[in-house]
Amino acid sequence: MTARPAHLTAENAAAFREQGVVDLYHLRLPYPREVFGILTGLTTGEPLSVLDVGAGTGELARPLAGRANRVDAVDISEAMVKKGRTMPGGNHPHLRWIVLSVETAELWPPYSLITAGDSMHWMDWEVVFPRFREILTPRGLVAIVHRDEPDPPWQEDLMQLIRHYSTMRNYQPFDLITELEQRGLFLVAGKHETAPVSTQQSVEDYVASFHSRSSLSRRRMPSADVAAFDHQLRELVEPWSSAGMLDLQTVASVVWGVP
Repeated sequence: MTARPAHLTAENAAAFREQGVVDLYHLRLPYPREVFGILTGLTTGEPLSVLDVGAGTGELARPLAGRANRVDAVDISEAMVKKGRTMPGGNHPHLRWIVLSVETAELWPPYSLITAGDSMHWMDWEVVFPRFREILTPRGLVAIVHRDEPDPPWQEDLMQLIRHYSTMRNYQPFDLITELEQRGLFLVAGKHETAPVSTQQSVEDYVASFHSRSSLSRRRMPSADVAAFDHQLRELVEPWSSAGMLDLQTVASVVWGVP
């Protein structure tokens, strides 16, 4: 078993409490709609009670609230939750927001489904997975959702740019599911990748969206680096734009199983 990747620290995760990161988070491309059909289909035969962990602004929790009997959305970032409450579906009667870490939050089990959208890697796996086992229904599942963008034509240059300006100098590539399986914390029961979904986004919003990442938070970057990163990324993608807009694609993977 390998050591936990060095960059997955509480300090790096704390970037998501910064208002500047929260204000730009909506610029990330949305999860494909197919994700929500997959998630709701995992609990056939019993009421859908969902715990969404690391919920952020509720990108999973808000759409699920209209499909579930109840959704508890837990996030340690008060700023994220405050923003989520103001977004479409943020005040749905089936949705309850909880501002605490999932490691310590008071919860209201049992849950038939626990979801995590691009957030599980930041948690204390040795604490949360035993807790998940205790609060799931007998047939309950954990579903880990990850969204990605199929490599655009500028991908290689983009990665070089990110590596140069990232404040996360100890970043280590890793596979979350493999890390969990090697620790005996998660037994995969199934997986699915959605079809690609096309989206248009302005060049300016695309550039700004990168500052919703922990590694490129404007607050953590020198101001000269922010300006240089934005300028270089803008120059990189503008040749691929039309009338200031980029054609982008999003896919998502859903991996489910038992803790």
